Amino acid sequence: MAAPGAITDEAQLRAIIGSPADVVVAKIADRLNDLTRQFIERSPFVCVATNRPEGGVDVSPRGDPAGFVRILDERTLLVPERPGNRIADTLTNLLADPRIGLLFLIPGVGDSFRVNGRATIVDDAELLAASEVENAVPRIGMLVTIEEAFTQCSKALIRSDLWNPELHVERSDLPSQGEILRSLTDSSFDAEEYERERAKRYARREGLY
Repeated sequence: MAAPGAITDEAQLRAIIGSPADVVVAKIADRLNDLTRQFIERSPFVCVATNRPEGGVDVSPRGDPAGFVRILDERTLLVPERPGNRIADTLTNLLADPRIGLLFLIPGVGDSFRVNGRATIVDDAELLAASEVENAVPRIGMLVTIEEAFTQCSKALIRSDLWNPELHVERSDLPSQGEILRSLTDSSFDAEEYERERAKRYARREGLY
């Protein structure tokens, strides 16, 4: 069943939102330069979008000290892969479809930076050595070939007021991971113990690298 008022082609869409200005289209480049590379060098956080082989899209966060996504040259990035939950959505998606989208955020800055391209999973020890953090070298990484690179205007962050500390939400105001797991498994799952043990691991920085 089609949604009420569904827009089904670009002509309908453009009739409502219009077309981008020439200067906006012109900002999309196929490589970095001395100015745009700074958005990657100063970013400690990136959202990574990939395509599921069975259909659908996945978006996953990555974070490390600023500049953790290394610029190898004007058209090549290396994103180190740190320990996670081993579901490995991003990586398994890339094995089937190399297309990738990256959205870089810098705390306190309204403009974000976007990169679209293709990625290969690599395990070259020499290449990955420079991504060492806390004496741990990642075992694999994503080598990204840039096809599009451009700044994203700050309207979304202005509207959301994302960086305003007065709007920060207390974690305790939301369900804990343990509570969510209990709701998805069974009522005997010890959510409180799960949270205590996870907090201890994070305090020891266990499993981060």
